[in-house]
Amino acid sequence: MKPMADKWLPRIAVIAAVAGIAVFAWVKFAGNGDEVGLASGNGRIEAVEVDIAAKSPGRIREILVNEGELVAAGQVVARMDTDVLAAQLRQAEAQLQQARSAVATARSQLALREAEKAANLAVLAQREAELDIAGKRQARSTLLAGEGASSQQEADDDSARVKGAVAAVGAVRAQGAAADAAVAAARTQIVGAESAVAAVQASIERIQADIADSALLAPRAGRIQYRVAQPGEVVGGGGRVLNMVDLADVYMTFFLPTAAAGKLALGDEVRLVLDAAPQYVIPAQVSFVADVAQFTPKTVETAVEREKLMFRVKARLDPDLLRKHILLVKTGLPGMAYVRIDRAAPWPDRLALKLPQ
Repeated sequence: MKPMADKWLPRIAVIAAVAGIAVFAWVKFAGNGDEVGLASGNGRIEAVEVDIAAKSPGRIREILVNEGELVAAGQVVARMDTDVLAAQLRQAEAQLQQARSAVATARSQLALREAEKAANLAVLAQREAELDIAGKRQARSTLLAGEGASSQQEADDDSARVKGAVAAVGAVRAQGAAADAAVAAARTQIVGAESAVAAVQASIERIQADIADSALLAPRAGRIQYRVAQPGEVVGGGGRVLNMVDLADVYMTFFLPTAAAGKLALGDEVRLVLDAAPQYVIPAQVSFVADVAQFTPKTVETAVEREKLMFRVKARLDPDLLRKHILLVKTGLPGMAYVRIDRAAPWPDRLALKLPQ
């Protein structure tokens, strides 16, 4: 009989091992009769983290919130020192006054040059009238001198007057050209002065924007997680001052084997049970399924599971539900995520939704 027992012992051991693996697979992926079609994975509650940073280098004047404090979107959470910016703003405002004065001066110069041009046109009209009279007188005196009714000297004098009038008209016209050039130069000066005003105004707007950016705002509603820097410290451009989490964008990341992950679709229902509050069952939705398999992290409990390639899945909680229970939302809590790989299978009673009142 002993040889027969020695023959069956290895077989019994193999059968027991196979049975153990089958029981583990049944518990992990099927459950106890009422959990057929379920798969689960462990993970931690996480939230989108946001860094609140200084746009420009400078010294932190004050931090207005404490770690763990809830803040609203757009709330001022810290202020940077603005003494240097305030001095630059005063300097730019003084330059703006100078530039505006330069514009006023250029415009007065234009008005003067245009007045000179108008006066030149009047003188030109006068000189042209004198030339016309001198020409008519010369014509009469020349006719009379030819008939012997007047002296040749008088005719010569009238001819000289005509030549003088012609020269006078030419001189006035030259002055008119100079007046036109002076008007054009004055208009150019106005354009340059107005450009200087626009440049200084742009500098003022930039400095004002920098001053406005010195008040660090919460980009979204959430909870301050921790201070990265303290009042009085100097940070560089883009230097972090605070870190916050968006409690309306909370999710749990967990891992599932290929057989389970391949049956999931975005939007599938997920139910979460947290270790810290096992009495509650929290609804979520699949928001991400990795398209590339990877080794599971060490936090997965069994060595057998760690030897498999797994897919990362992200389950996102409803933002409206999170806002309703905002004071209870905490990140870092471990728990289990359950999904139905058979959508026709009902949720077991122990995973019926149970939320805090």
